[in-house]
Amino acid sequence: MTEAILLVGGKGTRLRPLTVHTPKPMLPAAGVPFLTHQLARARAAGVEHIVLATSYLAEVFEPHFGDGSALGLHLEYVTEEEPLGTGGAIRNVASRLRSGPDEPVLVFNGDILTGLDIGALVRTHETSGADVSLHLTRVTDPRAYGLVPTDGAGRVLAFLEKPQTPEEIVTDQINAGAYVFRRSVIDTIPAGRVVSVERETFPGLLAAGAHLQGMVDSTYWLDLGTPAAFVRGSADLVLGKAPSPAVPGRCGDRLVLPTARVAPDAKLAGGTVVGEGAFVAEGARVFGSTILPGAVIEPGAVITDSLIGTRARVGERAVLSGAVIGDGAVIGAHNELREGVRVWCDATIPAGAVRFSSDQ
Repeated sequence: MTEAILLVGGKGTRLRPLTVHTPKPMLPAAGVPFLTHQLARARAAGVEHIVLATSYLAEVFEPHFGDGSALGLHLEYVTEEEPLGTGGAIRNVASRLRSGPDEPVLVFNGDILTGLDIGALVRTHETSGADVSLHLTRVTDPRAYGLVPTDGAGRVLAFLEKPQTPEEIVTDQINAGAYVFRRSVIDTIPAGRVVSVERETFPGLLAAGAHLQGMVDSTYWLDLGTPAAFVRGSADLVLGKAPSPAVPGRCGDRLVLPTARVAPDAKLAGGTVVGEGAFVAEGARVFGSTILPGAVIEPGAVITDSLIGTRARVGERAVLSGAVIGDGAVIGAHNELREGVRVWCDATIPAGAVRFSSDQ
């Protein structure tokens, strides 16, 4: 396996305001763009050539990663003029692939953090003689995902999108967003229009009698599509729960980037990341959170399971839990922001303006 496609064109609407200025794969997770972790894991598995299928804010990828040589990779970039869906994006980059018709091409979604054994998926593909092989994982509640039942040999039987009734939930196996395609199969995807591999390509191949193979790998797996999941994924990378060779430091309770400053009596725990140039003042407590570059946490602030955007400021003794603060936003002193709140980029909340308890 020497070749892969990374699908990084999504708008990341569920992550706004984090993705207003930054495409989802470039959001910092454990101190580096999330895409860095995916590229590093692919390289560690023997992948050498990767084509990035870009669309939203496509111009930011190449200036950061260049030709990929710093990671030991050869990277190419293909930009969709109009979003083409997962299948359309794969087809759109086909001309950049070097593989022969029967050779395997790995395909990753750009928002999945996983401990998948990439080599095992490729071996499963080759030994089974499949046209497409899929990474499957098991989840407790599969209603938000596409179910993929298989037979005793792992051959895919059906694709069932987001079942809602107990009768529809025939398996706990879901499509985990990593595939190996026989190169010639990619050329059968219609060009120049929106195509979903989940809803069109895979069911169509199955109906035509193609061999689709599933491999269940239930190591670490997380869809980073929501702010809460993204914060948790970053913390898990720091804690070492999610594997990555790209974490810039030793795994542990906290990761403080070189130019960040943290007061001696500030407490950081739970996989907290403090980005370049950020400052955490005296008496602040930060647990399981991501503080992006240039952000300021003022004295006595308490931040839990939250993400503080680039150059944002959290005021003295403010309390944040499960919050997302956009780039450049200012949270005044003594505010309380709780689960699910999103403060937009450059917004300002005056001191003491939002509370869930009395002012005493």
